[in-house]
Amino acid sequence: MARRDNGVTTPEQPPGGRSAGLRMVRQTLRTAAYGLPVVALLIAWETFARSGAVTMFILPPASAVAERIWADAAAGDLWRNILTTMYRAFSGFLLGSLIGVAIGIGISRNALARWFFDPIISIGFPMPKVAFLPVIILWLGVFDVSKIAMVTIEVLFPVVTATVIGLQGVNRSVIWSARNLGASQRQLLWHVMIPAAFPQIFTGIQVALPIALIVAVFTEMAMGGYGLGASMMSASRLADSRGVFAGIVAIALVGYCVVKLMGLLRRRVLIWHAEAVMPSTV
Repeated sequence: MARRDNGVTTPEQPPGGRSAGLRMVRQTLRTAAYGLPVVALLIAWETFARSGAVTMFILPPASAVAERIWADAAAGDLWRNILTTMYRAFSGFLLGSLIGVAIGIGISRNALARWFFDPIISIGFPMPKVAFLPVIILWLGVFDVSKIAMVTIEVLFPVVTATVIGLQGVNRSVIWSARNLGASQRQLLWHVMIPAAFPQIFTGIQVALPIALIVAVFTEMAMGGYGLGASMMSASRLADSRGVFAGIVAIALVGYCVVKLMGLLRRRVLIWHAEAVMPSTV
C-alpha cells in the first residue's frame, strides 16, 4: 500500500522495518561496546611503552608489534606457523575427543571398562599431563607425532569425564520409557542416551579445544621446529622482543577465533536443545 503526503504518493514503511533497523543499530552498538576494553588495553599498552618508563626491549609498543605481525604475514611466516600449530592442535583434539567419547561410553555402559579405566581417569585427571613430555620425546622424538600425542593425552581426560557425567545424568524415566517400548540396548544407547547427554558431552569437547591449542603451543616451545610456540622461542633466543610479543598476540587472536567458532558450532549442532533459544554472548 502507499500513502499520500501533500499530494505525493510515497511507499508505506514495511511492517517491522523500523524495529529491524533499531535491532541492527543496537547490535552494532553492542558489538562496538564489546570491543572497547580491547581498544582501551591497546591504547594503554602503546602509551605506557612510549612513555619512557620501560625500554622498547622490555615492552615494545603495540604499533611496533602490529608492524611485525604484518611483516610476518606478508612474508608468509605467520601463516605457515599458524597452520602448523592448528594442524597439531586439531589433530590431537579430534583424536582425543573420539577416544575420550568412546572410553566414556565404555565406562558408563560396561562393568569391565569401568573397572579398568575409572581408576586411571581418576588418578590422571588432576595430574599435569605435561609430566609425560620427556617420555613422549624418548618414545616418539620431537616431531609432529609426539606433539599430537601430547595434545591427545590432554584432551582425553576432560572429554571422558564429560561423557561419563552426561550419560549418568540422563533422566531415568526416559530410559525406562524407552525400555518399556521395546528398545534394545544398542537403540537405547544411540537413540536415547547419547542424544540426551550430547549437550554435556559437547561441553567437555568445547573445554578441551583451547586446552589442545595451549598444549600444542607449549610442545612447540619445548621441542622447537615450526609453529607459533617455536617461533616465539626462536625470537626469544635472538633477543627479538617484537617477535615474542607478535607471537603472543597471534596466539591470542587464533585462540579467540577458535573459541568463537566452536560457540557458533555449538548453537548450530544443539539447535534442538533449550539452550539454543537462550541469549548467548558467544
